[in-house]
Amino acid sequence: MNSQPATVRQPKRSTRGLWAVTAVLAVLIAAQNAHDVNGVKSMLWDSPDMLWFGRNVENRGRDAVADRFREYYQGTWHLEPDMSQFHVAVISNDVMQILVPIVFTRGLPGQPSQDNKFLISQTFVHDANGWHVASIMPIANTQLK
Repeated sequence: MNSQPATVRQPKRSTRGLWAVTAVLAVLIAAQNAHDVNGVKSMLWDSPDMLWFGRNVENRGRDAVADRFREYYQGTWHLEPDMSQFHVAVISNDVMQILVPIVFTRGLPGQPSQDNKFLISQTFVHDANGWHVASIMPIANTQLK
């Protein structure tokens, strides 16, 4: 995974937060590729408003999202982000929005896997415990303009 973001839009005061969010994303992807549900869960925002909307299903709350990942990890699940296309928007010192194309290799247990590319939109929030993923939204159109 290329660790250098392609485009960064942020005020200078948020540079530390930008690199923290980039690091959290790298750790999150590594935890997902290792099928480490507890590691992933620790990076999710501990709020009933935490949201993952994928495959036309809304999952709300850290526990529900972690449970959904646990289901997916029973089969094939691997992520490869294209960090050369990584974009971040600083909304405030405590909220950042990222976009990154990711190739998902996924498949049900015992079934052949498929590669699909999605543009992933994630919102990160900062609280007393650091940066956490507050929302995950895959978008089928991966063309950034």
